[in-house]
Amino acid sequence: MSRIVRFAAVSAALVVSSAAMAADLPAYEPAPAYAAPAASNWTGAYVGAQAGYGWGHSRTNKGRPNTRPDGAIVGGYAGYDHQLDNSPIVVGIDTDLNYNTAHDRRGSTRNDLNWSGATRAKVGYAMDRVMVYGAGGVAYGEHKLKVAGAGSDSKTALGWTAGGGVEAIVAENVTARVDYRYTDYGVDRMHLSGTQPKTDMTENRVTAGVAYKFGGF
Repeated sequence: MSRIVRFAAVSAALVVSSAAMAADLPAYEPAPAYAAPAASNWTGAYVGAQAGYGWGHSRTNKGRPNTRPDGAIVGGYAGYDHQLDNSPIVVGIDTDLNYNTAHDRRGSTRNDLNWSGATRAKVGYAMDRVMVYGAGGVAYGEHKLKVAGAGSDSKTALGWTAGGGVEAIVAENVTARVDYRYTDYGVDRMHLSGTQPKTDMTENRVTAGVAYKFGGF
């Protein structure tokens, strides 16, 4: 009987000792669950500045030579994008206004594009912080024709434009983009001394811009 009592006492002591050691061990805490960063949201208004280069082609009748106006572009742009719910599709509207230095002279004929702008609809595909887009709409600008000995005239040309680009989120509420567009400014009749030639102008251009975006992201 005494042997059984001693065995029970030793067993109890071992259980108490084990419990005390377990109490001294640090509590185990599970690792926090991984939370993926929220996807960027492109919805919001924006305003920015841009610069680039344009090269074009102009034809004038009445026996005048064709010209190829080209030059620098500096201006600003603004617009609004809306990303559809639970979708990578972004739709929006974009407008810009620029100072142009495009000009070319062939013989006695010179064509200039002094300023330009466009209002375009946009459709984009967002890949988190990068978006590719297409855009098209109405284009306008000041087209000037000068002919030696006959004077000069200018018109606010009205036409269409189409193109696209790539835009990226580069910092909080800041985006940067590279944009290409082709523009047809239509045909205008100029009034010179003793003649009224018709002239047109088309243009390719590439611009780079940086914008501040309100909301989104």
